[in-house]
Amino acid sequence: MPRPIHLSLIGLICVSLASSQTIDPSLQDLINRNADFAARLYRAVSSRTDDNVFLSTFTLSTGLTALLGATSGTTRDQLLQGLSLSGLDPETLPDLFQNLRNQVLLGNQPMNLRQGVAVIPTMGFPVSSSYLDQVQTKFGGNTQNLAYTAPQEAADTINRYVQERTGDQIQELVSNLDPRTQMLLTTATSYDIRFSPSFNASLTQDERFYVDKYHVVIVPMMFRADKFYLAYDRSLKVGVLKLPLADGGAMLVVLPDEEVDITGVEEEVNGEKIREWIRQLKKTKLEVQLPRFLVEQSYTLRDSLQTLSITQVFQDDAEIVNIGETKGPKLTQVYHKSIMSVDETIDGTNSGGRVTTFSTLPPRLTINRPFLFVVYQESSGSVLLMGRVIDPTKK
Repeated sequence: MPRPIHLSLIGLICVSLASSQTIDPSLQDLINRNADFAARLYRAVSSRTDDNVFLSTFTLSTGLTALLGATSGTTRDQLLQGLSLSGLDPETLPDLFQNLRNQVLLGNQPMNLRQGVAVIPTMGFPVSSSYLDQVQTKFGGNTQNLAYTAPQEAADTINRYVQERTGDQIQELVSNLDPRTQMLLTTATSYDIRFSPSFNASLTQDERFYVDKYHVVIVPMMFRADKFYLAYDRSLKVGVLKLPLADGGAMLVVLPDEEVDITGVEEEVNGEKIREWIRQLKKTKLEVQLPRFLVEQSYTLRDSLQTLSITQVFQDDAEIVNIGETKGPKLTQVYHKSIMSVDETIDGTNSGGRVTTFSTLPPRLTINRPFLFVVYQESSGSVLLMGRVIDPTKK
């Protein structure tokens, strides 16, 4: 049997991870700032629950940055700061974000994220054609007025839009809307993980997963022997495994050592820490066992965003405008729902991946306790999704 891996001691072969693609410095700066916001928002959400967590941080950045165009004054300044965008010109941000969005979703190797973004004021508040065009063309979103005085009809309209934009994966984003709602920001994302190369379905077998010291669950554990990129963060005592994806992305699986509390690791994660992990990855022969899991999470993010000092946009005196300085409604709530499946699927089927054999058995890394994950685009380093799995048997 292969010996268990000890990430702090294994010898690794250095390789260059430099991308051949040159990214414009202003775009790279936006990518880094988005990663910083992603980590801050993830911490704000994860600190409120002991369960699995999953956020499409890229979709949320898209929606909140689209909202900037409808704000002014101190409301806009505070939103910029909360999004880690302070110092950037709000007038040029839509074009810059469009470049980023095109690279991620419409580039030579686009990520297969399906997302919906909508800024939805109450009926009677005029939305300028210029702002509507900006949301549609720069952010791929939608803006329309709804009559929240008929809350079920408003909810049905929003849910139909989200269902269409996520390929029917997300059926119900909102329910029980307050008829006093003035404006909503809704975001939703669905993503099917496809590893490259895939895990071999015929090698999947049930194994123990240690939720905590007192709870063990049995999960289907996928298996693959291959050459993987691996790192070990001695300061946090976590191993970092990179799993390439078929659409130009990659997943970082961050596994704390057995004696390390995952919440303590989360407190230290930021954009620079993620970039550091990526820079330190080195190639090695390895057997990997990873549980199948499906994460589907819904959040109302008003309280979490307020912990990031994004507060004024929710107040009665919020400077939300159409044209000129006309005051509009305050933002009532930010809804977000995301779903991601992780299994052996290849092109919609469960056919097995290739089998790799070595002359000598390599170490084995078994992801059998709570872990974090980060999905990013390899060519740019854009952080797209963040989450944690405490119990793979639960969504």
